[in-house]
Amino acid sequence: MTTPIRMTRERVSADNKRIINNDRTVDINQLVPIKYKWAWSFYLDGCNNHWMPTEVSMQRDIEQWKDPKGFTDDERHIIKRTLGFFSTAETLVGNNIVLAIFKHVDNPEARQYLLRQAFEEAIHVHAFQYIVESLSMDETEMFNMYREVEEIYNKDEFTMGHTDHILDPKFTTMTQEGIQRFLENLVGLYVITEGIFFYSGFVMMLSFGRQNRIPGTCEQIQYILRDESVHMNFGIELINTIIQENPQVWTPEFQELTVQRIKHAVELEYLYAKECLPKNILGLNPDLLKEYVQYIADRRLERLHLPKQYNAANPFPWMSEVIDLKKEKNFFETRVTEYQTGGALEW
Repeated sequence: MTTPIRMTRERVSADNKRIINNDRTVDINQLVPIKYKWAWSFYLDGCNNHWMPTEVSMQRDIEQWKDPKGFTDDERHIIKRTLGFFSTAETLVGNNIVLAIFKHVDNPEARQYLLRQAFEEAIHVHAFQYIVESLSMDETEMFNMYREVEEIYNKDEFTMGHTDHILDPKFTTMTQEGIQRFLENLVGLYVITEGIFFYSGFVMMLSFGRQNRIPGTCEQIQYILRDESVHMNFGIELINTIIQENPQVWTPEFQELTVQRIKHAVELEYLYAKECLPKNILGLNPDLLKEYVQYIADRRLERLHLPKQYNAANPFPWMSEVIDLKKEKNFFETRVTEYQTGGALEW
């Protein structure tokens, strides 16, 4: 939200800053002094992680995809469904940031990261367009899949449902109900969409990469996974900071509502995984993916200081390695990549 510039010799104090609802107590245009150093650190991490899709060669992917014996029909189904979901889901995330979240998070260091994240979402959309175009897929089929496949539609509809109230021009975070609505949107975006809905697709696609198949596609998926890990961690810090500064909104009833929303998201992700992977392929099956989604859901709940619901084990420990490595010759054997110049990402 914008406010007029006013003449004053009163300097901005970090102590006066809040993550939302600053209400002109500080100047939104002044980044320093920085109060939320975690927000600035996430911004720097995003800059260190910069990449572009067209830097990644798709030649081997094209050769493999054109080979009639390169993939079974079931494997092609998995790839197309996964790309079909991601191709538009990233746009939904970007729209949420630009149209809803940025308006109400009126802290400048948090906004600095949101601007970086919005750019990264554009890169992710570009990546899926680049993959679809390179593999000569039917672009209209891939980008319309969220309106044709029920399991994808249900996930996207669930995501968009969290944003509807926030887009109302009369919406405000100046009330307890308004802050709770805003938190619902943040949980829906950062914890559910980026923290749960993306992960079955990551596992399925990176399983091809572990076999050195569609290596260019999987290299880009790996970069996107790294980006999403930073996005999610920023979002959880944002949620927890809002709760810390507005403890009255974190009622037992609202906590239970949050738990139930996450549990519903786990079920939607499992149904999507079943549609993508109806039987054992690539050493994967729907039950393993369900266990993994439950495992990561418990991790997200713990980060929100909410009780675990599943106590599931991680059936894919190699996924942790993909996220944690900071410098590697990536496992698709394409090129040496200095992706994250800081420490290992926490997820």
